[in-house]
Amino acid sequence: MGFVLGEVDRMAASSFFDEEKSTAMALYLLQKCPNQRMNYLKLIKLMYIADREALRQWGHPLTGDAYFSLPHGPVVSRIKDLITDDPEFSGGKVWTSCIHRLDRDVEAVAEGPMDSLSSAERELLDRVFASYGSYTPWQLVELTHTFPEWRDPQGSAEPITYKDILCAVGRGEESDELVENIEVDAALRRALTHAARG
Repeated sequence: MGFVLGEVDRMAASSFFDEEKSTAMALYLLQKCPNQRMNYLKLIKLMYIADREALRQWGHPLTGDAYFSLPHGPVVSRIKDLITDDPEFSGGKVWTSCIHRLDRDVEAVAEGPMDSLSSAERELLDRVFASYGSYTPWQLVELTHTFPEWRDPQGSAEPITYKDILCAVGRGEESDELVENIEVDAALRRALTHAARG
């Protein structure tokens, strides 16, 4: 059974997508590739793994994205939409000014907000790329199919919660407290963003 709208709304309410940091993460990974270009499925998988590692190591994500189990494994859903949707309608001004899609690849076309990445976050991305950067997209699909939080959605999509991932990476005992911290941080960031726009 696929997800229902209420579940999508609930996932969105508990997260805060950080487009600047997500763009910087993608650019940082693309800089490690020939011509700063990578298969987009591979990039989605590497960014999911980076968020998963951040949750394991620090108890909070980097992207603030919402996660879903799809037939090809777990994804960072907003980033997937920024890559696969028409740039005119994706709503991603920072991402679309720095990263363009070319068929099944994405490439860096401009410098982005790299100062949004801390040295520790860069080191985490370095480790992720050192471990998985040589994998093909389909090897990453196979790898992420082994992650305990992924559930076969039977051709649809199923939400993956922060608690699902925290339990899968060995932080189950403290997952409720960590999820509460993530949600409080997300609510604060939404309020600050709303106030800045108002």
